[in-house]
Formats: sequence, C-alpha cells, structure tokens
Amino acid sequence: MRPVTAITLLWLIWAGSWAVAALWSDPAQKRAGFKAVARYRGLWVAGAVLLFIPAHGYEGRLRLWMPDLPEAWICVALIAIGIAFAWWARLHLGRLWSGTITAKAGHRVVNTGPYGLVRHPIYTGLLLAILATMAAKGTICAYDDYAARVPMLVPFAPA
Repeated sequence: MRPVTAITLLWLIWAGSWAVAALWSDPAQKRAGFKAVARYRGLWVAGAVLLFIPAHGYEGRLRLWMPDLPEAWICVALIAIGIAFAWWARLHLGRLWSGTITAKAGHRVVNTGPYGLVRHPIYTGLLLAILATMAAKGTICAYDDYAARVPMLVPFAPA
C-alpha cells in the first residue's frame, strides 16, 4: 500500500465512522440555528476540498517540499494518531457529543480523559491529522498546474 492510499483510507474511515456514530448521541434540548452554523459548515467543506486536491507530480511555486517515502509514512502515522485522539475524545463524551452547538439533557462540563489534557481534544486531534496530511502533500494546493491548463477569462484561449 502506498502512503497516499493509506491517507485516503484513514480519512474515509474517519468520515464514515464519525457520521454513523452521530446516531448514538442523545437528542438536543436546544440547538443553534442554521445561520449560526452555516459558515462553519461551509469552511469545513472548503477545507476538505482543498485538503484532497491531488499534489502528485505538482511542481509549481506552491510546492513546499517533496516528502520521501519514510517521511510520508511518518505523516500517515501522525494522521492515525490525530484521528485516534479525536475518537478518544468523542468516545469519552459518549452521548453528550454533538456535531453542532447544542445543549443536551444532563449537560455538564467534561474535564477528564482527553478533556483533562486540552479543552478541545477533537479539534486538536483533527488539526494534527490535517497538518500531517498537508505535510505529506508537500504543497498548499495545485493552483499553478490548473492556471497553466485553463484560460483565465475566455474559453479555448491560450492559457
């Protein structure tokens, strides 16, 4: 298996299992409205798209480095650690977890387990995984390649 395949599988397994696990969360007593979470959700979608733009073979000005195979596997391990830390935090919250800002029945501050280490361990774990994914890509994005192939304003004009 190649590191890029492992990275993709880790993120797909996380996304699928995270979505399924939402089913065992307690119902919300009070929930933030659509407007309060729309920008947050939009940024998550935009970030996910940017994170998975392929960087293979990209050599433009935004190429920061070319990780070798051992470095790429270290990034895979860091992604797995970040996702595991986020899952530990979510499991520790149990039925109090929510994907949006909510108040649950019996809501209380959890300050044990991963929440005894940092206040936002789910974010900490996911940020580690995201940063490791970016490091494995070695680039911010593949815009230069796109700009070289696609005309700016007039279709079919030389780029």
